[in-house]
Amino acid sequence: MKTRIAVMARAPMPGQAKTRLAQAIGDDAAATLAARMLERTLDTARLAAIGAIELCVTPDTRHPAVRAAAERVGAALAEQGGGAVGERMGRIARRILAAGDAPLIVGTDCPSLSAEHLQQAAQALQRHDAVLQPAFDGGYVLIGLRRFDARLFEDVPWSTAVVMATTRERLRELGWSWWEAETLHDIDRAADLVHLPQDWR
Repeated sequence: MKTRIAVMARAPMPGQAKTRLAQAIGDDAAATLAARMLERTLDTARLAAIGAIELCVTPDTRHPAVRAAAERVGAALAEQGGGAVGERMGRIARRILAAGDAPLIVGTDCPSLSAEHLQQAAQALQRHDAVLQPAFDGGYVLIGLRRFDARLFEDVPWSTAVVMATTRERLRELGWSWWEAETLHDIDRAADLVHLPQDWR
């Protein structure tokens, strides 16, 4: 089963991107950082060289920074569609699996996610039903799937400290095997800025 990396991103528009960070650093700076993290994630996906790359964007794919970033790494563009984050993630996973590929869904909030992390996840996905890269805030940076069940994405308290724990419980209920990688730092709030790469600060 071939792997397809689906990068989920919000168009880096001031006032809409990284809104929790924007409360501390301002809308323009937050949008600039969002654009940089998007480019970093796409570069990481390209360097991993484990399969096709899709850039799944909300609210749409028209933002010039989105189109330029996708073109630079040869990523296909797709819209996330409406609904809560779990609904959008589930829709992406179901669509990619229906096409015969195994999705590795990643956000753009984790500059420390490396090509090696993606390669390890893709390898583990050959042996397990799901793979996860936990985040220190209680969520996850990456989820990969070889099969689909909507319960992994429904009624999950997104953006809370129990997302990862809830997902583990769902996987246990499903009786699926899964693999977890090392825990990484997301950049969501002002306190997280210490985890940016040194040359970004």
